[in-house]
Amino acid sequence: MARQFAVTWDYRCPFARNAHEALVAGLKEGRDWDVRFLPFSLDQIHVEEGETPVWERGLDEKGVSGLRALLWGVAVRDAFPDHFLDFHLATFKARHDDGKKIAEEPVLREAAASVGLDPDAVAEEVASGRPLKAVMAEHSEAVDRHAVFGVPTIIEGDEAVFVRLMERGNVDDFAHALDLVGSTRLNEFKRTKIPR
Repeated sequence: MARQFAVTWDYRCPFARNAHEALVAGLKEGRDWDVRFLPFSLDQIHVEEGETPVWERGLDEKGVSGLRALLWGVAVRDAFPDHFLDFHLATFKARHDDGKKIAEEPVLREAAASVGLDPDAVAEEVASGRPLKAVMAEHSEAVDRHAVFGVPTIIEGDEAVFVRLMERGNVDDFAHALDLVGSTRLNEFKRTKIPR
């Protein structure tokens, strides 16, 4: 039986990129994982109480720089699932390898086209409002139910663990982190400095 878990992402986080590249590589090599990819807005987590939530703001307003990419990611995940893993990696690449501004729609259109998607079809799905409702609901559930505060967070059952993998795409590191999720006697393990 496949191991079921969820992993949060925001395309702007380099540690999310490291973990998701490993996660996708593991899936492509046949790991028995049933993964739910959860959008998590790093913009929203920094909204002060009483301020307008990011999903009630315009996509070009200050403090909403990560939302458009999340909407495109969820649109592809839900409406074009066969292309999701490739789009997911292409969007991380656009941000972290190519230094592009993923808050801009032309960059997301380019990422979509690069993996065989019709950018107009994805834009239409985003405009439907369904991805925005999904981002809002899934982010809020992660915060309310699991006290998620960042990305990537692995959620398995009632356990949620924030991780920072230092190497890109290392499947074994991701699998090791996944194995530690159930170890509830270890609450925090953080190096005081990174040996490099």
